[in-house]
Amino acid sequence: MAPRVGSGGRPTGAPVGTEQVRRQNTGLVLRSLRAEGPASRTELARRTGLAKATVGTIVAELELGRAVTEDGVASSSAVPAGRGRPGRPVTLTGESIIGLGLEVNVDYVAAVALDLSGNVVAVETRPVSTAGRPPSARELVELATDVRADLVAGGRRVVSATVAVPGLVAHDNRTVSWAPNLGWDGRELAAELEHAFDGDCPTTVDNDANCAALAEASHGVATDVVDSLYLTGTIGIGAGIVRDGTLLRGGSGFAGEVGHMPVGDPAAQCGCGRMGCWEASVGLRAMLTAVGMDEQSTPLQTATAVAERAVDDERVRAALEVLGLDLGRGLATLAAVLDPSAIVLGGYFVPLGQFVVPAAQAVLAERLPTAQLHLPEIRLSSLGIHAAALGAAEHALVDVFTGSLAL
Repeated sequence: MAPRVGSGGRPTGAPVGTEQVRRQNTGLVLRSLRAEGPASRTELARRTGLAKATVGTIVAELELGRAVTEDGVASSSAVPAGRGRPGRPVTLTGESIIGLGLEVNVDYVAAVALDLSGNVVAVETRPVSTAGRPPSARELVELATDVRADLVAGGRRVVSATVAVPGLVAHDNRTVSWAPNLGWDGRELAAELEHAFDGDCPTTVDNDANCAALAEASHGVATDVVDSLYLTGTIGIGAGIVRDGTLLRGGSGFAGEVGHMPVGDPAAQCGCGRMGCWEASVGLRAMLTAVGMDEQSTPLQTATAVAERAVDDERVRAALEVLGLDLGRGLATLAAVLDPSAIVLGGYFVPLGQFVVPAAQAVLAERLPTAQLHLPEIRLSSLGIHAAALGAAEHALVDVFTGSLAL
C-alpha cells in the first residue's frame, strides 16, 4: 500500500507550475503502481486519467531512475493497446530508492530502511549507552549515519528521512516541541541530522504514534479499514489516528497526545509532572510497579518476561487484569469521540495481549454508548518494536509519491 497522500500535513492550494504538474503526475503513476500493482502503459493511463503519451514519458523517466521496469512478458491484467498483443506491464521496483525511518525512544534508537516498492531493506536497533537515562541526539545521529552509509555503499540512494519521537512536534515537522520522557525541548533534531547527512537527505520529525499508525495502515493489522486508532505501549502512551486513510493531526499538529488525558488514577504522578494522567496508570512503568518486576533492556523484552511470569503467578495476572480495565476505560472515551473501525495496541501491550485485551474489550463493550451498533475490535500490532520506525520510513517517501520530491 502506498503512503497515504496528505499524511505529511503539507499546505495545498499554491499555484501549480509545469514542473510541479510533471512531478504530481509522476507521483500519481507511482501511487497507482504501489497500490494496484503492475500494469501496461494503457492500463496506467486508464487508472490515472492521464494521457497515454504522458504516461509513456513518465515511465521512460522512471526507468532511467531505476524506479520501475517494463517487462517483456505481458501481464494477464494488461489492457490491450488497440489490436495485437497487450502492452508490457510496468512494475514498481525501486530497490535503489530508499526512505529512512528513525525512532528515538526512552530505551533505544532504531532505524528501518524502506524501498519505493514497500520492501524493508535494513533494520537496526541500539539500546541506550547508559541505562536509566534517555538517549542523546548523538546516539541517534550515529545510528542514522551508519545505516545510511551502508545503504549508499550498497548502491542505494536515501532520498529522505523521518524521525519518530515520543512527544509533540511543531507544525514545521522539524522541531520537537515537548517530549517529557526524553527531556528534550525545542531541539532542532532535523537540522542536526541533515548536517550529519552532508545536506544530501532532507529530514522531518513526527510523533511516534502517528508513524506507527501509518505503518499499521500500510503494512500491519489495519490494512483492511480506513478508520483506525493506534495506541503506543512504551514508557509513554500516545495515539495515532487514521481517518479516511489520512493521519488526523489537529489544529496544532498535536492530536493523539492521549497519554496525558486525566482518566488515570488521580493519585498517580505522571512523568510530565501532572497527576492522574492515563499513562501513569497504563504506561510500562506503571505496569511494572503493579506486578512488582524490574524493567529490562526494551519494552518488548520487559513485557515478555512479565507475560511468562503471569502464566504461573495469579497475583501478576490479577494486576494485568486491572491494567486491562484501566486501558479499556480510556479506550472507551476515545472510541466514543473518534468511532474507529479498529483499535490497534502496539509496543509492550502485544506480549501481554491475552492478559489485558479481554478486560479492555469488556469495558469497551460496557461503556461505549454505540456498542450495540458498532464495537471496535481491539487488535494487537503485528509489527513489533519497529512499527514507529517503519511508519517513519513510509512518511519519508510521501513526498516522492505526491510528486513533491523529484527522483
